[in-house]
Amino acid sequence: MDPVTQQPPAIAKVFIQRDYSEGTAVKFQTRLPADIHDRIDSDIFERFVQKINEYYAEAESIGCSTYLQGCFVCLTAHTALLCMETQYNKNLKRCTDYIKEQNAEVFLPKGLKVVDPFERGLRVIEILVLPVGQNHQDDEKWSQF
Repeated sequence: MDPVTQQPPAIAKVFIQRDYSEGTAVKFQTRLPADIHDRIDSDIFERFVQKINEYYAEAESIGCSTYLQGCFVCLTAHTALLCMETQYNKNLKRCTDYIKEQNAEVFLPKGLKVVDPFERGLRVIEILVLPVGQNHQDDEKWSQF
């Protein structure tokens, strides 16, 4: 007989949907889901989602620098993208870094892990509800989700 391997306990998933009330721009609902209201304060959660919404709004904003960057990319037959990063990609990276930082400082100590919305096609913010009573900050098995 094969020895029984211990798998991590099942975790729940909570999804924060996109907010289409103001159009199709990337914006997520700031309302705290009932499934996790006992794990995190609603003010902290709302500020977190608002900050993510700000990063995506800034990424999608069009200004003089975005216009000039687009013209430069066209003039160089897109080879300029090999040595420079677009405004959109810079803001996506800032958002990803912010989510990682908040996971380490706020969410993992409370038994939650936020998955970057970019990994879910910017459709939802996925929140993993981890088992209670375990230290998840140094646990590498949760980084695969």
